[in-house]
Amino acid sequence: MTATQLRGQLAVLSEPADLAAAVAALRAAGRAVHFVPPMGALHAGHRELVRQARAGDAATVVSIFVNPLQFGPGEDLDRYPRTLVSDLAACAEEGVDLVFTPGVDAMYPAGATTTVQPGPLGAELEGRVRPAHFAGVLTVVAKLFNMVTPDRAYFGEKDYQQLVLIRRMARDLDMPVEVLGVPTIREPDGLALSSRNRYLSPDQRQVATRLPAALRAGARAGRDGADAVLAAAGAVLAAEPARNERHSRSALSHESAVRTAEPAVEYLELRDPELGPAPAAGEARLLVAARLGTTRLIDNVSVALGVGE
Repeated sequence: MTATQLRGQLAVLSEPADLAAAVAALRAAGRAVHFVPPMGALHAGHRELVRQARAGDAATVVSIFVNPLQFGPGEDLDRYPRTLVSDLAACAEEGVDLVFTPGVDAMYPAGATTTVQPGPLGAELEGRVRPAHFAGVLTVVAKLFNMVTPDRAYFGEKDYQQLVLIRRMARDLDMPVEVLGVPTIREPDGLALSSRNRYLSPDQRQVATRLPAALRAGARAGRDGADAVLAAAGAVLAAEPARNERHSRSALSHESAVRTAEPAVEYLELRDPELGPAPAAGEARLLVAARLGTTRLIDNVSVALGVGE
């Protein structure tokens, strides 16, 4: 791909200097700049981010970059889906103005050693499992913010800890960008949309729906307090597969397969909206992470503690 290609009204840019010139032209035309930075493999959740970003007459910039800095040893960097052609088609359909598709050398020139550290929260929840993950996320987002210079940037609430940390970074480092969260988009069965869902086997996919079911159960128990929330959610995660005593041989075989796809829960925690300790009453956040085979899934939901339905 050349540095700049026009696909209808969509400009596809791969060099930071070209991006800077294009953004300057948008600002000279009096347009605000809104930014969405997925890694690619765009799905309906990413499209919703773009639709939110296009509010009013704002110009929308999307970056597509699989960031190696946020993948640890043994994680799925090499197999992370790279679907640039269909991603560009989706951006064109959604009316995106600019797509930035830098290479690794453009984002991390030889000799670059500076990173953005997330502070204590970066070592909790996801950070306990992926110790260097959030330093990689914040570093690439800071660089993209500097390159795009957006007025607003949009992130999905599915990656809730990431959203909280990016907001903190923007605040703590006086970055002139408003960071906005967009509610999680879900499959019809409740599973949060994720590029990694495609890795699940059919049996794992069935079991994976326990995660959103557990979150819903926890949220319904909010009026009874934090302990009730965690107990209700934990019970759903630990539930045995549904059993019918009049199984056929094939049904028994399927149940066995489902049992082998049981989720390995890495954490189930209730926190306040900024991911500090859960309050006794008021708004809280219930977060879960589990591994099904080699695939990690995360999800979360808002919970109203001490408030009846």
